[in-house]
Amino acid sequence: MHEGGHFVAAKLSGVQVNEFALGMGPKLFSLTKGETKYSLRLLPIGGYCAMEGEDEDSSNPRAFGNKPVWKRIIIVVAGAIMNIILGLLMTLTLVLQQPYYASTTIADFPEQSVTENSLQVGDKLESIDGYAIWNSRDIVFALGTTQTTSPNIKVNRDGQSIDLGNVPLYTYEDENGNEQISVDFYVERVDKSFLSVCGETIGQTVSTVRMVWASLVGMVTGKFGFNDMSGPVGVASAITTVASQGLESGFLDAFNNILYVMMILTINLGIFNLLPIPALDGGRFFFLLIELIRRKPIPQKYEGVIHGVGFALLMVFMLAITFNDIVRIVTGSGFG
Repeated sequence: MHEGGHFVAAKLSGVQVNEFALGMGPKLFSLTKGETKYSLRLLPIGGYCAMEGEDEDSSNPRAFGNKPVWKRIIIVVAGAIMNIILGLLMTLTLVLQQPYYASTTIADFPEQSVTENSLQVGDKLESIDGYAIWNSRDIVFALGTTQTTSPNIKVNRDGQSIDLGNVPLYTYEDENGNEQISVDFYVERVDKSFLSVCGETIGQTVSTVRMVWASLVGMVTGKFGFNDMSGPVGVASAITTVASQGLESGFLDAFNNILYVMMILTINLGIFNLLPIPALDGGRFFFLLIELIRRKPIPQKYEGVIHGVGFALLMVFMLAITFNDIVRIVTGSGFG
């Protein structure tokens, strides 16, 4: 879907696409239709859309580098946009199966609730430790990533925004003896309708984008460490785990668990690709913005070197994460 976004945008912009490949490495099969070769390659680790004049100078008027900068920007960001659109469709598939939806308004408390001492029925959660709460998914993420058992909570009570300060949460010890937070309040439900389906689908997709962005910021600021990251091996292990858990109750639950993880992955890929890192779409987008401001491009040889170095560093980083994934599987330490 990502490379398909580049492909469609390139074709619509009049750019010559030399090859569209699914997979990487040695070619297994290919066919040529018009000016484009479509190929299937051995390694199922992505693909590529090879455009004329993308990484080198070309006299072809239909070359990527000879198109107006605004068209090149659209082509570069189209891959990430397709990732997010795919995530939206996956979210819609999950939302349509739910009989009703959770709101952010407190409805009731179970017996011996800890948060009942601070929260009240009718309170609408606004933020947890500074993380804005827009829907129920935000509540889960905020409580799952808080580094304290008494986070700062703000609510809207009777139309007024109130800072409740540090609110003690219900905690328990897991099988490894680690203290875990558990939600000990109920929220009002939202009945299913056309409007609520649309709102929940868009809201959950936006919340996933925010969650991915907050996670990336957390890695930069040190909130999350190296062991909180996973590469392809860790992702495959996580998918296997959620599928197995889902199969305990039925095939549909296993499918939905996998779909949920894939939804997060495709949105994660879209957001990460837009970061201004050399060799990524975001790095190319950054250079195009410079060209738009300067009204002339950065020399191809300099940009090529920067992207080459960036790609090498990304590969080293990916190998390090993959090695760490394997170590965690061998030692049985698992994934967070």
